[in-house]
Amino acid sequence: MKIGVDGGGTKTELILVDEKGALIARHLAPGCNPSVAGPDAAREVLDVALRTLIVVQPPGAVTDTLLCMAGAPEFWHETAALLSAEDNYGRVIAFDDSRPVLALATGGQPGIVLHGGTGSFIAAQSPDGAFHYAGGTGWRFGDPGSGYDLGRRTIGRALLELQGWQLPTSLSTLVRDHTGLTTANDITRFFYKHAEPNRQIATLAPALLRLALEGDPAAQLVVMESCTELLKLAESVTAKLFAGWNLDTLPAAVSGPILCHPAVQKALTTRSSLNLRALAEPPIEGVRRLLLGLNP
Repeated sequence: MKIGVDGGGTKTELILVDEKGALIARHLAPGCNPSVAGPDAAREVLDVALRTLIVVQPPGAVTDTLLCMAGAPEFWHETAALLSAEDNYGRVIAFDDSRPVLALATGGQPGIVLHGGTGSFIAAQSPDGAFHYAGGTGWRFGDPGSGYDLGRRTIGRALLELQGWQLPTSLSTLVRDHTGLTTANDITRFFYKHAEPNRQIATLAPALLRLALEGDPAAQLVVMESCTELLKLAESVTAKLFAGWNLDTLPAAVSGPILCHPAVQKALTTRSSLNLRALAEPPIEGVRRLLLGLNP
C-alpha cells in the first residue's frame, strides 16, 4: 500500500491506496503549513494524521509515502528523512504542493498551472522536463490571487473608506460585519492582535467573491487587481519557458477555490494569452496519480 498527503495551510488530506491506486482509506486533518502553524505544530499534525490513517494496518504494509506539502521544502525533506527512519511508512518522498496540481493540469507534459487557495503559486514543466515554481512567497509577502490577498486588499480599502478618505462601498460594510466593529482603529487593532491574522483575513474571500459574482463593482475591482497580478507573473513564466510555442495548444489550467470561482475564471480567460481551463479534480487526485508513477 501507499500513502499520499496533500498538506496545505487550511487542511491536510491523506489517502491510503493499494498497488493499483484504489482507495483504501482517507483522512482529513487541520492545516500543516509550517509557515502558518509553526514547525512543531506542523509536524505534530502530520504525525497524528498518518498514525490515524494506518491505525488498522499491519506493520510493514506501506511501501511508499508521498508528501506534497506547502511551506519550506527543506523542512519537509527533513521531515521525510525522519519518517523514513520509522517502520510504518516505507520510503518517504517530499514534493512541494504544486506538483499534484501540475500533474492534473498537464498530464506529465510541458505546461503550466496557476493555483489560488489560501495561498497561491504558479508551477510549470518546461520542454526539457524540468519543474519550475513561481510566486508562493507566503501570506506575509503577497501571494496575489489567494484568499489572504483578497482579504488583505479588502481590509485596506475598507479602512480608507472608514477613515473618510474614499467613498463608502460594500467593502467597508463587509469588513464591519465580519469583525462586528465600526471604526477603522478598532478594526485595525482586531486584525493586528488576532492570534491567527492570516487565516482571519483569508476568511473574507468567500464573501468578497460572492459580491463580485453579484456584480458589485468594488468587489470586482479587488478581485481583478489581485488575480491579474498572478496572471502577469504567469505570462512572464510562459514567455521565458515556452518562447516560440503555440500558446493555444500549451496545456494550461487554473486550480483552487479562488481561481476556479466563476467571478474570477471568466475574467482571467479574457485577459490571458493562455488557454486556461479550470481543474475539476482536487489536488489529492493529483497526489494519487503521482503515487502510481513512483518508481519502485
